[in-house]
Amino acid sequence: MNSNDLAGFDRSLILFGCGNITSAMLGQWLAHGLEPANINVVRPSGKPVGANIRVVTHASAAGPAADFVLIGLKPQQLAAASADIATLVGPHTVVMSILAGVTVDDLRTRFPNARARLRVMPNMPVRTGRGVIGLAGSVNKPDARTEIDRLMAPLGLIHWIEDESQFDALTALTGSGPAFVYRFVDAMRAGAERLGFDSETALKLARATLDGAAAELANPRTTPADLATRVASRGGMTQAGLDVLDDDSRLASLMTETLRAARDRGKELAALARDS
Repeated sequence: MNSNDLAGFDRSLILFGCGNITSAMLGQWLAHGLEPANINVVRPSGKPVGANIRVVTHASAAGPAADFVLIGLKPQQLAAASADIATLVGPHTVVMSILAGVTVDDLRTRFPNARARLRVMPNMPVRTGRGVIGLAGSVNKPDARTEIDRLMAPLGLIHWIEDESQFDALTALTGSGPAFVYRFVDAMRAGAERLGFDSETALKLARATLDGAAAELANPRTTPADLATRVASRGGMTQAGLDVLDDDSRLASLMTETLRAARDRGKELAALARDS
């Protein structure tokens, strides 16, 4: 059996909320064989999410407690929704939250009878099965950990965080990171325009450059520094550009500030979630 195959995965799953990232996860699960009959979605709008997926507007209509409950709300909505979510949680339920800033202790307080409580941070590339899924939480039974890993495998790289205090930093790097990469590519496009290319051509070339560079970077035996050195020759064009990026560690400093700002916002969201 393929490690990413969910055919025969007979655990029940309830999605409480189904926004962009949750929909992306659901799409991959369905594509890898998860049975629609085992899925219920709770969303106030009642808007369909896929063929043969049951969508209800209230938790009371979602049926009995599920094996997995994935919470996909905004952090400040958790307090108001907790009582409804709790009706879907039993002693066999693994509660998974993608709410930024909501800690495992917060989940434990709100859902004390759950089998396990996890923080989950998927990033948007899970839509293509090439995402990063950060996980934090205590899972004492090996079979539960195996089930969680199997459910997450079709989404991309799974990374368990042992020290939850690092979860906001992980979120800044992997959750927010794709947006930072897209902004960098757009900056390449803008720079190329200023050097005389039209916008369409500049973007096409920047996209293709990123695609090829990412393929090279996928080799775990090489590092970004190694790859940059291979491209650059002493005194050449590439090295002249790298000298600008490396001057006074300006690019590294900028990225540190960027990640710190995202991480600190996660801490602020945690405070908002606790106070709501």
